[in-house]
Amino acid sequence: MFKNIYFYRARLFPALITSIPMLVFLNKVIAVQYHDALKNIYDVLPIIAHLGLSAAVIFLCVQINRLTAKEVFQRLYFKEELFMPTTSHLLFNNTHYIGSIKNKIREKIHSKFDISLLNAQDEQEDEIKSRKLIATAVSQIRIALKGNAMLLQHNIEYGFWRNLIGGCLWAVIFSAVIFFYGMHYHLQDLKVIGIICFSIYLVPILLSKIIINYYGRYYSKILYEQFLSLS
Repeated sequence: MFKNIYFYRARLFPALITSIPMLVFLNKVIAVQYHDALKNIYDVLPIIAHLGLSAAVIFLCVQINRLTAKEVFQRLYFKEELFMPTTSHLLFNNTHYIGSIKNKIREKIHSKFDISLLNAQDEQEDEIKSRKLIATAVSQIRIALKGNAMLLQHNIEYGFWRNLIGGCLWAVIFSAVIFFYGMHYHLQDLKVIGIICFSIYLVPILLSKIIINYYGRYYSKILYEQFLSLS
């Protein structure tokens, strides 16, 4: 995992960016509220305690951000893998590719993986079956293109933004908690931190559909371009 460039750029970096409200909540709210209970730990191992808890929060964010991004935002906009751009773009009723390019992709899928996609008439009668066949083909294409630097780069870009948006949802929630905590205890610094973080992290959520659709379509474009160039 720790040698995987995708992990660092598409999972860890979004977690670092979106973990700030959680770390503020941990060190400025929880540590203050439960100071007496945590005092012995912080007194004996101050640096290790702070760094250890912060690292644990960040690692937790890596997992939660990815789960939230896939199960909330990706499912919201693409429903599931059957409705992702890589699948939809090969349907006959989809106009993303002109017919000749779409036929080349379909022919290469058949010759390389022995997967016969449905024709236009059969697809119209059973679109879900057609989508399932295309999704199966796409998984084989990904395997065939494993190690392709250009595809990896765009996969990282899509994963980064998807996971960042997932993390922003939690960052907004914790920012709101910090703000109301600051209001309740008349702590101006926490109120300012809360409202600033809330405003910043809300922007990617509001733009989430545009961002995810853009990078999803672009990833699909690169996937099929690289597949057609595959010998």
